[in-house]
Amino acid sequence: MAPKDSNEFERGMKARPHVVILGAGATMAAIPNGDKNGRRSSVMSGFLESLDMAEILKEVNLKTTSNNLEDIYSELHSRPECDDVRVELDRRIREYFSVLELPDEPNIYDLLLLSLRKKDLIATFNWDPLLLQAYQRVSKITQSLPDLAFLHGNVLVGYCRQHKCGGYIKARCRECGGVFEDAPLLYPVAQKNYSADPYIQDNWKAIRNKLKKAYLVTVFGYSAPKTDVEAIAILKDAWGYVKNRDLEDFEFIDICDEDVLVSSWDGFVHTHHYQAHKDFFSSSLAKHPRRTTVELFDRTMNCDFTDAFRKFTPGMGWDDIESLVDELVEEENKVPAGGFLVTPSV
Repeated sequence: MAPKDSNEFERGMKARPHVVILGAGATMAAIPNGDKNGRRSSVMSGFLESLDMAEILKEVNLKTTSNNLEDIYSELHSRPECDDVRVELDRRIREYFSVLELPDEPNIYDLLLLSLRKKDLIATFNWDPLLLQAYQRVSKITQSLPDLAFLHGNVLVGYCRQHKCGGYIKARCRECGGVFEDAPLLYPVAQKNYSADPYIQDNWKAIRNKLKKAYLVTVFGYSAPKTDVEAIAILKDAWGYVKNRDLEDFEFIDICDEDVLVSSWDGFVHTHHYQAHKDFFSSSLAKHPRRTTVELFDRTMNCDFTDAFRKFTPGMGWDDIESLVDELVEEENKVPAGGFLVTPSV
């Protein structure tokens, strides 16, 4: 390959998106001891018991033996006599998650947002407001932040059906001035028709578009449940034939065993092209903030021995975080047209 072509190839690869997919495990990792006021989140299994909502079902004779919220909701959805219970369940979930607050000190969600750039995307299945709260405060450090997609709605986000625009739930449509409506949160697992709601459909379009171009994908606390058939089908369609993804990498941040994770994402991971981490600070996001795709290319294509010289670490204060991000953003702004970033070496 001629030097000019080689440089253009490197520039293009490093500019490709890093897509991060968040599940309930990410919020659990962000507030392991509860939120600012000690309120906890939960994964889908044991959800109602963990968040003291089990009494909602006291008058319902469930047929399912599962304690997974989605399985329970699916049964309620299929039984018209349970409509009132289903509506009450949705109301209680919105009420509970709406009051969650990030602790004042820097949080994993703050660092996650700051570790990515405008070319990147965070797509979340979570309803809680913590990612948006983090976005609001880290935007004071830099406006160069990733796009967000809420695949199952969010308690802080609403939209106008008529004009297909969304935003903060208490805001109004910029076209008609109407109050934003809530986006749906819960779906029956057997028929998760994400195209039925225009707001949710637009968020799925966002991840499809980014995933097609993605160079690196990080799955943080999302188990890719077999019940979520439509979600996995949409992601797989966007990712394409795994044999054609021989340059891309997958990354997992999860407490599950590595073999379980790889098995869950069979059809996405190309042979050995993945890394599995038990915590955020071991991931590329923390070790190479804002340079994840740059480091991936330099390590795998340029065969450089990369190291984490500028990274996020546990216990970092706001001043140190801002100083590091300012340095990285300044470096990004100095890249000439047609140029590209490189991973620093000793």
